[in-house]
Amino acid sequence: MKAITITEPGGPEVLTWTTVPDPVPGPGEVLIDVVASAVNRADLLQRQGFYDPPPGASPYPGLECSGHVAALGEGAVGWEIGQPVCALLSGGGYAEKVNVPAELVLPVPEGVSVAEAAALPEATATVWSNIFMGGGNATSSNVFMIAHLRPGETLLAHGGASGIGTMAIQLAKSVGARVAVTAGGPEKLARCAELGADILIDYREQDFVDELRKATDGAGADVILDIVGAKYLDRNVKALAVNGRLAVIGMQGGVKGELNLGALLVKRAAITATSLRGRPLGEKASIVAAVREHVWPLIGAGQVRPIVDRTFPMSDAAQAHRALEAGEHIGKILLTRP
Repeated sequence: MKAITITEPGGPEVLTWTTVPDPVPGPGEVLIDVVASAVNRADLLQRQGFYDPPPGASPYPGLECSGHVAALGEGAVGWEIGQPVCALLSGGGYAEKVNVPAELVLPVPEGVSVAEAAALPEATATVWSNIFMGGGNATSSNVFMIAHLRPGETLLAHGGASGIGTMAIQLAKSVGARVAVTAGGPEKLARCAELGADILIDYREQDFVDELRKATDGAGADVILDIVGAKYLDRNVKALAVNGRLAVIGMQGGVKGELNLGALLVKRAAITATSLRGRPLGEKASIVAAVREHVWPLIGAGQVRPIVDRTFPMSDAAQAHRALEAGEHIGKILLTRP
């Protein structure tokens, strides 16, 4: 088969479409004949040499894919040869075939093409596991895992026009939350509004703390989903409501910041930080199962949909990385098989 390999750490030019050995599914694994994959920030970091795959994972980039079941390893149950699926990966999505534990495979949801489904696993699993996952159904008040967002509360999603942000807007609205977003420029904010965002903040021109306080009568955000990290830490704490919860899922703005514990204490607030790729299989399997139970029906009902900005041939992954780095996209960038 062919796959995108990383010849050495560096810029997009180190991504090479080359012939590699065909994967063979091991016990409990599903071999997927890939139709599409999606480009994530983690792929850029891996290309630059800053984010190695976990032990045992494919060395090729790509944290999600869609396609058809090509083969089943011993003990892999619940799937049929030829079935259209998508999957959460630890690596290997930028390839013609990839092995994945059967527990991390999802059916292509109703109303979504096989290629579009590649935009779903990473974003839905990340958003749901941080602020939406839990028992009950998607309209109950007890459906949240880490940040425990509840109907009627306010969510602030940084990077509202990103793949994560566009999914967070839709899922939060589906459970009756009020949504504030930060994004760069009127075009991106307009798209966020189309998806249901209530409070639109241009981070290039406005201070999100001031704007959020104005829009919430001084209360702030009950939950903040943050992809920036250290650069926003102090202001995120200021933007939190009493009993607020800050979920940090990215470090685009650095890894070290100063935290005012007094401000956190006065607000009785909490901060969590999580990643998805390196979690144990059992934890990821629980997240994928919850996504299938709670999010897939919303997609089937048309309440939530993947937002795809543009598509590149998989062999042109370098250009797709340049597009993501330019930051002009809205939603996800996909790679499709030649």
